Amino acid sequence: MLIFHSFSLMAHRKHLLFFSLFSLFLLLASSCEKFEGDQSIPAYISIDSIYLTTDYTKQGTKSQNITDVWVYVDDEFLGAFELPAHFPVLKSGSHVVKCWPGVKKNGISATRVAYEYYVPIQKTITLTEDSSSQLGIQKTTYQVPTWFPWMEDFEHTGQTLDTTSRSIAGIEKTPSGSPLTFEGNHSGWVVLDSIHDFFECQTHDQYPIPLSSVFLEMNFNTTNTLIVGVVTYSGSSISQTPIITLNRTNGNWKKIYIDLTTSLNAYSGMISFRVYMGTFKDADRETSAILFDNFKIVTHKTD
Repeated sequence: MLIFHSFSLMAHRKHLLFFSLFSLFLLLASSCEKFEGDQSIPAYISIDSIYLTTDYTKQGTKSQNITDVWVYVDDEFLGAFELPAHFPVLKSGSHVVKCWPGVKKNGISATRVAYEYYVPIQKTITLTEDSSSQLGIQKTTYQVPTWFPWMEDFEHTGQTLDTTSRSIAGIEKTPSGSPLTFEGNHSGWVVLDSIHDFFECQTHDQYPIPLSSVFLEMNFNTTNTLIVGVVTYSGSSISQTPIITLNRTNGNWKKIYIDLTTSLNAYSGMISFRVYMGTFKDADRETSAILFDNFKIVTHKTD
């Protein structure tokens, strides 16, 4: 019985080896057939980075965090690539290449999107097999129909953020020339300690909920966690919805694009909203500092 079992096992192994070799032969044959008559040597495109230009009085800061590029060749989607990008294209000759600037929605790497409010870069380029077309550093700006219902950069006499009646900590402006300031003369500044251990603020005005997507852009630098969300209003009810918790930034300024759309449409009948922020002092810290700047609500105006 043992001899018969060993003989059967050896025969089985030979059968598996033959089947594997035969499968490999079929795969190679099909691959050769697939590329027969088609271009098999790609051309390449390289993009170093994309920066933002703005009309400051109408569009606010040119600060951006463009991390990716979403590429279309002759209106056919090729893929999304992290910047700096170097990617192959199985085409040659003259083609129209469109590159949409991409961002991390809500600051999350897994939710990268082509940012619909930035203008795509469009070029007609000649692609050559086994050669690279260098697009270098490109620029974008906001789409013409983009609407900014609210912007706050802390550069004016007043400000459009109010602390709520529950808030113990207040909002100050960084002094002129302070190294704490992100850009310009001032940034918003909140200090939390054992006495002033709770902070909450919201936009002074309510804004209509549009029929399009809505993003909040902001720069922030914090040693404390901070919740950002929306307060929505109907004729008879109010709902406060947290959207994201911003983590400590270890002394670094960050730019984030927060998607408000789902939360603004979570409850039927809501017609307007405010942006709010709030937090308690983190328990492991004696004092915390929250810095923020360049708030923008970004959307499309709808009738």
